[in-house]
Amino acid sequence: METRYNLKSPAVKRLMKEAAELKDATDHYHAQPLEDNLFEWHFTVRGPPDSDFDSGIYHGRIVLPPEYPMKPPSIILLTANGRFEVGKKICLSISGHHPETWQPSWSIRTALLAIIGFMPTKGEGAIGSLDYTPEERKALAKKSQDYFCEACGISMKSALLPLNSESSRDDREDRELARQISFTAQVNPPGNSQTEGNGQLQKPPEADQTTPTTPQAENQDGQSNPGEEATQPPPAVNTSRSPRQRRVHQRRNPASPGLIEVQHHAVNGSNTGSAILIVVLTFALAALLFRRLYLANEYIFDYDL
Repeated sequence: METRYNLKSPAVKRLMKEAAELKDATDHYHAQPLEDNLFEWHFTVRGPPDSDFDSGIYHGRIVLPPEYPMKPPSIILLTANGRFEVGKKICLSISGHHPETWQPSWSIRTALLAIIGFMPTKGEGAIGSLDYTPEERKALAKKSQDYFCEACGISMKSALLPLNSESSRDDREDRELARQISFTAQVNPPGNSQTEGNGQLQKPPEADQTTPTTPQAENQDGQSNPGEEATQPPPAVNTSRSPRQRRVHQRRNPASPGLIEVQHHAVNGSNTGSAILIVVLTFALAALLFRRLYLANEYIFDYDL
C-alpha cells in the first residue's frame, strides 16, 4: 500500500502512523484501513457497560478527507444499534458535519472513544441519531454479535479482545472524552455557539451596549426608591453607526462652539481663496479681450493706409 501513495503527504504519513498504533485490537475498539484504500477505515467498538448497549459489538466505516488531519472524518455505522442510523453519516462535533469544532490533534482513536462515550446520550434530533426504547436497543445489542462485514472480512465474535481488569479504566476514559467533546445537533437554529445539555446549542446572552441601566434608581422589587431621583447616565456611544445614523446624531447633538468656530474659519478661508481666483481669472479675461481689440484696430488702420 505504501507504494500507491505519496509518502510526503501529511495525511498519508499521519494515517500510516495511526494504522500502526491501532493495529492490535483491544477489548473496547479496533480500527484499520482497507487493503486497497488508506482513506477508508473499518472500525469495531464495544457498547458501553451499564447501558442499553452493554454486550453489543458495533461495526462501522470512517471516511477520511485528503486534508486529514486538518479536516474531520465522516463516521458511518453499519450495525443496527438504536442510537445511530445505519449507513448514514452521523452528526458529532468530531465528524465531517462540524469542521469548525474539529481539532487536528484528535485522531481516529479519539473518534472511536467518542462514539462509545456518546452512545448512551440522547439523540435530540441530531443528524443520523435515533432514540429507540431501551428494550429495542438491548435486543439489537445481542443481535450485533452475529454481524459479519463482507468488505473487510471481520466477524464481531472475534473482532475484539475479551474484557479484562483494565476495562473500567477505559470506560472512565470514554466518559471523560465524551464530556470534553460536545455533541452537536444541526436541528438547532443557526448562529448558536455554546452547548446546553446533551447537544443543544444556545447562544450566550449579550449585553445591550446602547441601553443604559440605572441599578441605583430601582430596588429589588422593581419599584423606585422613595425620596430618590433616578439619574440616567449618558447613553453609550455606538461606534458602529451607519453614515445616516451619524448625520442624525450630529443634528441631535451639535458640535461644540470651538469646533463650530474652526469650521467657520475653514469655510471663510475657502471662500477667500475662491474670490481671489475669480478676480485673477477676470483680469486675465479682460487682458485677453483688450489685446484682441488692440490687434483688430491695428489691422483696420493698416488696411486704410
